[in-house]
Amino acid sequence: MKTSWYKEPWAWLVFILPFSAVVAGIATLFIALDEPDPLVAGDYYKKGKAINMQVSKVKMAQKLGMRFELQMINNELVIKPTGIEKEFPVLNANFFHPTLAANDFYLALTPDGNGHFRHIFDEPVKGKWKLTLSSFENNWKIQQEVYLPQANFIELKPDPAQAN
Repeated sequence: MKTSWYKEPWAWLVFILPFSAVVAGIATLFIALDEPDPLVAGDYYKKGKAINMQVSKVKMAQKLGMRFELQMINNELVIKPTGIEKEFPVLNANFFHPTLAANDFYLALTPDGNGHFRHIFDEPVKGKWKLTLSSFENNWKIQQEVYLPQANFIELKPDPAQAN
């Protein structure tokens, strides 16, 4: 006696496996379309040209001998110029989080009586950050990865390899 195909367990196993792969693929497609990656740039050519311009700003910082030291203890950020005689009315400090763009922030720092740039945060700032220092005129730039908090002063100096 012959049984119908739908009563056979092996037939269901053969149908279920490809069907589950199709369902998983459709679910993955919906997830990918619903949450696009914010780190991918659509205008990559313009960004590439901007990177070349940024490298020239880093080279200008090297030529001018720009060097700073950074320390952060008890939510107080201190950035002090080292080895340069020039005084800055304002120092731009941009902090970029490596993965969460919503955590990025900008500080316009003015010097205290000693020429040090200070800022006190309300909440702790921790982890890995890409820090960009630039002048008010934005004609030079120093970019470096830093880990916060920092008990000791760390040197911030221009490095063309970091300019992107």
